[in-house]
Amino acid sequence: MSDELLRGLEGVLVAESELSHVDGQAGKLVYRGYDIETLAEEATYEEVLYLLWHGDLPTRAELSSFREALAAERAVDDAVLETVTALAEAGEHPMAALRTATSMLSAYDPDVDADPEDRERALAMGRRITAKVPTVLAAFERARRGEEPVEPDLDPELSHAGNFLYMLTGAEPDEVSEETMDMALTLHAEHGLNASTFTAVVIGSTMADIYSCVVGGIGALSGALHGGANQDVMEMLHEIDDADADPVEWATARREAGGRIPGFGHRVYKVKDPRANILEGKLRDLSASTGDDKWLRYTTSIEAYLEDEGLVEKGIAPNVDFYSGSVYDHFGIPMDLYTPIFAMSRVGGWIANVLQYQADNRILRPRYRYVGETDATFVPLDER
Repeated sequence: MSDELLRGLEGVLVAESELSHVDGQAGKLVYRGYDIETLAEEATYEEVLYLLWHGDLPTRAELSSFREALAAERAVDDAVLETVTALAEAGEHPMAALRTATSMLSAYDPDVDADPEDRERALAMGRRITAKVPTVLAAFERARRGEEPVEPDLDPELSHAGNFLYMLTGAEPDEVSEETMDMALTLHAEHGLNASTFTAVVIGSTMADIYSCVVGGIGALSGALHGGANQDVMEMLHEIDDADADPVEWATARREAGGRIPGFGHRVYKVKDPRANILEGKLRDLSASTGDDKWLRYTTSIEAYLEDEGLVEKGIAPNVDFYSGSVYDHFGIPMDLYTPIFAMSRVGGWIANVLQYQADNRILRPRYRYVGETDATFVPLDER
């Protein structure tokens, strides 16, 4: 057994995966052999879910059946909605509310006590979680606005992404909005063994139920170093706008003061994140359709400035978060809901990774290198 210390488990291989491949040097992301650009343009989020969970893209008949099964599970028990409302009224953070509500969903799942090795029943639970998370998030947001929740549309003709926007606003989204949200979900669905996926897999390696795995993934994603950069980017853009500052001058001053530019740099990508390229294109489309190109001008100006400063040459390039927040802002979505939407998408990837690992399971058990005392002398309580 090696005693080499690899902080953060950097570069440690713990298993093999057929789900996704991230080539950080080339800026390439692949889901089960399909590059992310093709899936984002040609496939729906439901097709991507099917691909991740079943290994192949669905036929038309398979997709129809899958969409029907997913849509049929969108409704959430009233007791869960009451809890979500109470959390919203108490001022709970959306990620914490999502964590709590997801855990509570298990109380109403008929398969929660199933044999953990029963893949079909585990998939059924995963399908229910995936279908209900958008309902929970939309209900939470409406509750803190003082509005009643909108019941989900159980008709599979309204997509997973479209139904979320419908529950959020009370109106069916236009085609551009639905397609844009669907694309955003596809881009965030899976991304290798990142912190939240690793957390879900560690829990899954104990043969815990799928709810426990997803709740763990949500908890890991809520950390500031993992899922919150898209909100940081939008806060930066609003700060620039509120100060009526030039984006490049603001970014220059920020760097000279020793600050970082959020949305730049990635643990794996050393060139521009391919998902950032896709979302930049979608932001251009949204800006053209609405006539409001402010965020596009700000982000592209900052990106061009940082590229001229040589950051990209040093392997510090825009990641997916640099553009995702600007896209969500076009829908009027509050900034603190960006990471929960990330979770809403990544649920599918967490489930796929857990089931893949459990198929050839070995409980994950890394170890510390002990650096504490080994021969301490015990002092009786009255003598301390």
